Amino acid sequence: MGRDATYDDYDLNKAATMQETDRKCPQCGGTMDFDPALGKLHCPYCDYTEDIPEADIPSSKAEELDFETAEFTGNCDWGTAQKTVTCKSCGATTVYDALEVANECPYCGSNQVMEANDVKTLAPGGVVAFKITAKQAGERFKKWLSGKWFCPSEAKKSAEADAFKGVYLPYWTFDTDTSSTYTGEYGYHKKRKRNGQEETYTEWHNTSGSFEHFIDDELVCATTQHDPSIMASIEPYNTEDNKAYRPEYIAGFAAERYSIGLKEAFERAKRSIASKLQSMIGNKIMSEHNADTYRNVRVNTNFSNITYKYLMLPIWISSFTYKGKVYQFMVNGQTGKVGGKSPISALRVAIAVLIVIVFILLIAYLSS
Repeated sequence: MGRDATYDDYDLNKAATMQETDRKCPQCGGTMDFDPALGKLHCPYCDYTEDIPEADIPSSKAEELDFETAEFTGNCDWGTAQKTVTCKSCGATTVYDALEVANECPYCGSNQVMEANDVKTLAPGGVVAFKITAKQAGERFKKWLSGKWFCPSEAKKSAEADAFKGVYLPYWTFDTDTSSTYTGEYGYHKKRKRNGQEETYTEWHNTSGSFEHFIDDELVCATTQHDPSIMASIEPYNTEDNKAYRPEYIAGFAAERYSIGLKEAFERAKRSIASKLQSMIGNKIMSEHNADTYRNVRVNTNFSNITYKYLMLPIWISSFTYKGKVYQFMVNGQTGKVGGKSPISALRVAIAVLIVIVFILLIAYLSS
């Protein structure tokens, strides 16, 4: 079991973040950013690079923290949609979203960390660093769009992604032991003759039992600021490939605080875990009884030894415009997987429907 994160962790990490994310190049004085291709801090002005120090990191990965002793479990709401930040480098005043924790000053390019309006939250335990560059994200987008069969050819040829925005979004992960009891039915498909015709029916049998399973890194998105369907479509992440939090990893990227707290996040995790257990137990029933199908599986699950991590995961966000309409998409900053919205050709949909109808009619004809 790990320790619980504290307000002291937040204050220490915030102070370090404010110092390290705005690291100045020792050669030219420019602001250095984290470069996904190099895995280092990089100056875009003179090409100077610098390794991210690891000597003072107590652990190479995010710690597993004890859920039962967690002190701060609530959702976070700053009570305002925006906040005003004064850049410490050039003095310019900029309005940001209230949940943003890091971004670049649009006037001087300085990396900066925003205050949380006097509301303290847990500091991230780890970061899954960007591995996909903005250029690679653009290439993945073109390939993704070209594979959309219902997307008009004109859109595939003309679509150009707007400027990519690299952002770290907050996620919770949960480990837990699960112990379940279940009841259900399994069935065998059989044939019989009725009114001179052969028909297939299912012979059902009752069953019950127990099932134990360890859940590793159940992922729960901790923000409500983005389209959940798009975010789900670019999963999974390899959350084991995380690094203990260092502020340098978010240098040059936007970062967002969590708005869904630990307690609510675990309730969401339990619903997701319940769905997975339902499927696993169904497969177990079929395997044990060599059955053809199952139904009416009811599961009661106890959770124990629950631990969690608070991670920042990398996402490239962009959009493209086709016939005056904006289509948003995202690229997984670790794997390059793309998800989003794309135009749909009514003609192509009609052709697909017609093909399906013809196929069904052909099968019906051959069967008769």
